[in-house]
Formats: sequence, C-alpha cells, structure tokens
Amino acid sequence: MIAKSLINEYIPPLRTSDTGKEALQHMEIFKVSHLPIVNNLILLGIISENDIYNLNDPEQPLGNHKLELNNAYVYEYQHIYEVGQIFFEKDLTLIPVVKENKEYLGCITLKDLLKGFVKITNIEKVGSIIVLEMNIRDYSLAEIARIVEDENAKILSCYISELPDSTKILVTLKVNLEDLTRLISSFNRFNYVVRNTFLDNSYIRQMYKERLDYLFKYLEI
Repeated sequence: MIAKSLINEYIPPLRTSDTGKEALQHMEIFKVSHLPIVNNLILLGIISENDIYNLNDPEQPLGNHKLELNNAYVYEYQHIYEVGQIFFEKDLTLIPVVKENKEYLGCITLKDLLKGFVKITNIEKVGSIIVLEMNIRDYSLAEIARIVEDENAKILSCYISELPDSTKILVTLKVNLEDLTRLISSFNRFNYVVRNTFLDNSYIRQMYKERLDYLFKYLEI
C-alpha cells in the first residue's frame, strides 16, 4: 500500500492568503493539529496549531509568516511503512502527499494511516494468532510458511519483534485457522517454541472491532 492510496479526499489545503484564525477553524473542523499550505498547486509546507498560537497577529495572512515544517511530506509512491515512520519522527497529525516536483496531491491523517495498517495486516479477517520464539539466526520465513501451508492454512500477516537484551525474536503470525491444535503440533515437531496463541472466535472478533471503533472515535476528538 502506497501513500497515494491513503489520501484523504475531504481536507482542503490552506492558501497563503488564509489567516491564522481561519487555519485554526479548519483544524477544529477536521480534528487535526497540522494543515498544508499550497500555492499554485505546489506545496509550501505545513503549519501547526502551535505555530499559529505563536503568531503575533492571527489575523495576518499565513504567507506573511515563516513555516517551520517545510520539509514534512511524502511522495505518492512511498510505502505505508515509510509514511508511518515520518509521522512518528515528526510527531504529525497529518502529512501532505506530493509528486516529485512537489505538486500537491492531498494529505493523509493519522486515522487514514491507521485504516491502512488495519487493511494490510488483515486484522478484521477471520483467523487466529500464534507467536513463535526463536533465535534470530534460526528465523526462516520460507520454512515457517511451509509448515503453515502443510496444514492447509495461509499466513494472513506476519511481523517480527526483538526481545530486549537478547538474540531472540518473537514472530507473530495471523493465520486463517480458528483451531490451531494441529498447527501447534507441527511447530512443536520442528522444535519451534510456541510462546503464545490467541484463538479466534466471534467474541474476540467483536472485541477487536469495538476497540478499533473506539480508537477511530478517539482520533476524531
């Protein structure tokens, strides 16, 4: 999933002729703390809520003020992981998407980013989660996938996390199975350590859905 596919179609950019007061009104409407400023289709930068509060005169046009975030943007072809990294590094609530010549295409909010992650990790699909613990040198996704597929299952998503002060990692798999009994036996047979499992059922799926709904509502506050 790339940046262009995450663009929010409803948030218009600011113009240099808009005032700080108008920018704050737009931020309140769209529940963000940053907005892009565009002139003749070219992105000039981002202005933040704090920048506006620091202005001597919020009635002055934004074009009269220097932008602190003039290099916060992503190109249309960048992967969602890169987009997330820039969000984190720059502590943003919104990021512009541009072409190579900095022509403005739209923006991505935190909520849009989260929806993208939900989609690519198949959180809402039926399945169960199994967590394997192993030394990093023993990790082989090809072998893990073969074991899963030998049980007539598919890996829906996979991610790796490192254990602190250790050479071991945790490999978290979501698979399209509701009963993990045979798959756990297969991993044990190949000397994999099954650290944890989370079995899928209607109650758990509903719980995950409710938590995601609460998170989306929180992002709109």
